[in-house]
Parts: sequence; structure tokens; C-alpha cells
Amino acid sequence: MYTIEEFDKQKTKVLKYILYQKRTEQEIRKKFSNTIDQNMLEDIIEYLKETKYIDDKEYIQRAIHNFLTLKNLSLKELQYKLLAKGLSKNDIEDYMYENKEELEEYETKSAQNILYKKETSNEQEEIKQYLLKKGYQMENINRAMERKANEG
Repeated sequence: MYTIEEFDKQKTKVLKYILYQKRTEQEIRKKFSNTIDQNMLEDIIEYLKETKYIDDKEYIQRAIHNFLTLKNLSLKELQYKLLAKGLSKNDIEDYMYENKEELEEYETKSAQNILYKKETSNEQEEIKQYLLKKGYQMENINRAMERKANEG
């Protein structure tokens, strides 16, 4: 067992870590598993979930939003980045299913952006292969190529 003082001291440490940058439950476990007693860490995590300092579903939403505004990624790459953070595969898939249209549109635009960047140096077929390797869906690649052809 541990004292309330010990709990508060360790909880404050974890909170500082979270407030500096939003973290997943898995990231917190990894960071503190060797420095905080296992039972206390479980209690701290439970407390932080109840108070919404840790919310993996919200984390997924926020992370995807950031990726959408900053990067050109395939949906597969998005998924891998979130899985690497230790997030639940089911939560990720649920979010992606619920936001399927928006994400498919993002992947198509993303493919379009890459097509524009690479078109001067590469052949269409090479670019298509590049996008497929990065996990883009053929349907979205074709849609992007079609749009590009209609514009130019």
C-alpha cells in the first residue's frame, strides 16, 4: 500500500508529463512502469481516465485532425502511426469507419498533392506504384489522377 502523499506526488509527475503534450495510456505506462509502483500507476491511470486527462478516443480524433492538416499520408500510414502510439486497433478502426467519407477524400487529395510534386520527375505509372507502396487505395489514386487530368 502507499500513502496519499506518495500518490499525489506521483500523480503530479504523470500530470506534468501529460500536460506538456497529450499522451496515450500506453505512453504513460511505458514512461512510468519502472519508476512508479505498479498498483499505484494503475490507480493514477484510472484517476486520469475518470478526470478525462487521458482519453484515447479523443487522442485519436485530435491526432488524425493534426495529420490531415499537416501531412500527405495514406489511411494505412495514419493507422500505423496511431497503432505505434499504443492505441486500440478497434478504437482506430471505429473512428476511421465513422469518418470514412472525410478520410477517403483526404487520401484522394493527399495522393493528388503527391502526384503534383512528383509529376515533373516521374512517369504516371511510377507515381502510381509509389502511392500503392505507401498504402493508398487504388480507387483513391485513380480518382486523384482523374481529377488532375481534368484540371490540366
